[in-house]
Amino acid sequence: MNIGSFLLGDRPLYGVFSGPSVTPACADFLARYPTLRNVLDDDALALLQQESASNAPVPVSDITFLPPIPNPRKIICVGMNYRKPYPVDGVTPPDPDNINLFGKEREAMLAHGEALERPAGTAANSFDYEGEIAVVIGRTARHVPFEDAMGYVLGYAAFNDGSVRDWQKHSVYAGKNFARSGAWGPWITTADALPPPQDLELTVALNGEVVQQAFGREMVFSIAEQIAYASHLFTLRPGDVIATGSPDGTGGSRNPKRYLTAGDIVEVSIGSAGTLVNSVCAGSERQCLAPNFSTSNFRFL
Repeated sequence: MNIGSFLLGDRPLYGVFSGPSVTPACADFLARYPTLRNVLDDDALALLQQESASNAPVPVSDITFLPPIPNPRKIICVGMNYRKPYPVDGVTPPDPDNINLFGKEREAMLAHGEALERPAGTAANSFDYEGEIAVVIGRTARHVPFEDAMGYVLGYAAFNDGSVRDWQKHSVYAGKNFARSGAWGPWITTADALPPPQDLELTVALNGEVVQQAFGREMVFSIAEQIAYASHLFTLRPGDVIATGSPDGTGGSRNPKRYLTAGDIVEVSIGSAGTLVNSVCAGSERQCLAPNFSTSNFRFL
């Protein structure tokens, strides 16, 4: 099942996606659960599927995507989780001893179809893409043993951890949290509709050329290890997002480097879970709110 959030006109809704259409939750259901996160908090996903079946579907061309969970409590990112040479001409470093975590602010994350905002000033010169598999938590998790961790997974989505490389030298937080620099979506595909995470294939294309490609099994720390580790730091709640790391092929790892410029199109695919597509724009946030981006650029798998 594919679930996500969107605008129909000016009205925020959520529902079940199927091919080129989405079936919104009915009015009574929305009154009880105003957001998709509320549905997850009450473990009411099966009820959403049942209730939405009686509603009329809406063409995806008529909606504006929102991040699948517009209000996650936490967006947790895992760094250095794939083996890759760094720098380009160097030797692949040893695996990290521990899972490397950092946080992402909601303001940094956009939805499918929105334009990534190229930073102003010199920060624009090292604006990079990082395709990742995002894991969405389905139920409250605290001190979860490794062997039980996958039972807390709701599903998966494509994630672009937009990064400003030069500002990562200031701090990881700074380089990873420029406003409107990343995105995730277009929806969440529930785990029961996908292969095991080790068999999920991540593919990233820049202007139609594949630049990153890896399977979940290539992660240094598995998704189960990540969930177990994070749940010992804090409580994971329904709708929380864990971005599981990015493989080799980012713009900063290339020779010569290839950073994002205005007009680029970034596509992040997670197997059959769908494709997240975003253009890149330059200028102020206002200029980026209405990108020249038609539904013909979207892929629905």
